[in-house]
Amino acid sequence: MVHLDRIYTRSGDDGSTGLGDGKRLPKHHPRVAAYGTTDELSSVIGVLLAQGIEEPWFGTLRGIQNDLFDVGADLCFPSEDPDALRVTAAYTEALEAQIDGLNDSLKPLKSFILPGGEPGAAWLHLARTVCRRAERLVSELNEMGREQAAGPVNPEVLVYLNRLSDLLFVLARAVNSNGEADVLWEPGARQG
Repeated sequence: MVHLDRIYTRSGDDGSTGLGDGKRLPKHHPRVAAYGTTDELSSVIGVLLAQGIEEPWFGTLRGIQNDLFDVGADLCFPSEDPDALRVTAAYTEALEAQIDGLNDSLKPLKSFILPGGEPGAAWLHLARTVCRRAERLVSELNEMGREQAAGPVNPEVLVYLNRLSDLLFVLARAVNSNGEADVLWEPGARQG
């Protein structure tokens, strides 16, 4: 259970931040950037939810926000403690089931899609790109090695973020009238 008595502690005034295991890292460390970007992704989704989106998308996206806090906790607590909250394959399996269910009703793609269409779809495309950035940061962290990364990196986090970006893409298409309102890329359109 999380219990916050004070919002400011002044402990980060020196440019460092504390991890869940008590270690302190510079705020620019890739681990901090990775879990900070998952928080940013959750905020982008929160803006979409605040602007209004219908069910079943609202519930799906609220669940993703919750998952993203689990991802952040996993990254913030780099430990092999078996009692620590860890993202598992079940998180990704749930996303895959949603992707498979949605993709069947979508108009087949014959071109890349430009972010846009309905406002909700545009927000989902923004969320997708933030998710890809989080994925790149976790990948970088994973490649650093245990000591430079300030601890282990759960490989399921990378898999989850990869699949989440796919789900956000499919959701954007679903919100765009099942692909009917997608904005298609026209290669070389300015060339005449």
